[in-house]
Amino acid sequence: MYENLKKLSTDGVSIWLDDLSRDRIRTGNLAELIRDKHVTGVTTNPTIFQKAISGSDTYQDQIRELSVRRVSVDEAIRMITTRDVRDAADVLRPVYDRTGGVDGRVSIEVDPRLAHQTEASIAEAKQLAWLVDRDNVLIKIPATKAGLPAITAVLAEGISVNVTLIFSLERYRAVMDAFVSGIEQAKANGHDVSKIQSVASFFVSRVDTEIDKRLRAIGSDEAKGLLGKAAVANARLAFEAFEEVFSSERWAPLKAAGATAQRPLWASTGVKDPSYKDTLYVDDLIVAGTVNTMPEATLDAEADHGSPSGDAVRGTYAQAKQVIVDIEALGISYDEVVQVLEDEGVEKFEASWNELLTALKAELEKESGA
Repeated sequence: MYENLKKLSTDGVSIWLDDLSRDRIRTGNLAELIRDKHVTGVTTNPTIFQKAISGSDTYQDQIRELSVRRVSVDEAIRMITTRDVRDAADVLRPVYDRTGGVDGRVSIEVDPRLAHQTEASIAEAKQLAWLVDRDNVLIKIPATKAGLPAITAVLAEGISVNVTLIFSLERYRAVMDAFVSGIEQAKANGHDVSKIQSVASFFVSRVDTEIDKRLRAIGSDEAKGLLGKAAVANARLAFEAFEEVFSSERWAPLKAAGATAQRPLWASTGVKDPSYKDTLYVDDLIVAGTVNTMPEATLDAEADHGSPSGDAVRGTYAQAKQVIVDIEALGISYDEVVQVLEDEGVEKFEASWNELLTALKAELEKESGA
């Protein structure tokens, strides 16, 4: 069963689930996905937690206990989310052991309100790593300008990091530079760099959503011919950059010391436009040494009718560059688009977090009788 997912794994793509809830853990659903559908990791974000906690009563006992202790709403959400991540990490521990620590990872994001605060992000990342207290956790830090030095500093402490909200090739190169600097510092600090893992979450579908909107507004035949092409092209060029950085002279001594390259992770792989094939951002981005984190609907679609056919990335770089050139020739600024997407990404996660905090505050007050 699930031959498509098995082939993805055989082709060197790590399949991670872009979702987590206490229900998934308690019912054994997560364990089933690992056993049957080749899932080898889990990613979370503020929106995922907002939906999980607001949509289930399985958190009620813990909320009641937190209310009795009269903890703040910020502390309550930290306790709730780290518990889910810790329990999921335990479920995935056999995968972590089997893959030598490469997979079997669970990601948890720093408070999105800190996205533009370097020192606060560093402190929060260290606190989350301490609270989860599992070797197979990844701390998510957004790839904002303030996030870049935080990425380096956290890696230098020996903490594994998932860099999130990457949209532009320029910023992705800065992320890889921050990663390599962090590994260099970790090595200098005496950490075993072979135990530090990192992924760089390069967002996919949102690029098409934003650029397609602009192409449709132009409405010409040339514009229509470029619909649905930008996101895959952007991601493929990101992999070209990855290959360049991790075959460089700077990386060579770190690799010799046992360090593992920061893998590209294709995020936001659920197709937003129903006119596109729902496995587009899986089948067209297959290449060994990457992660594809999928919502369950995309995972099931790939299992049912995906068409994995081996490496879909190498050898496409010239074509991908031409797509970006053609889009810019129509007056669509690539730099503007990716900045809009980063700003919106931070805002959306912060909005979800604030919505969750508001709902949880009401629950805590209800339990306390306030």
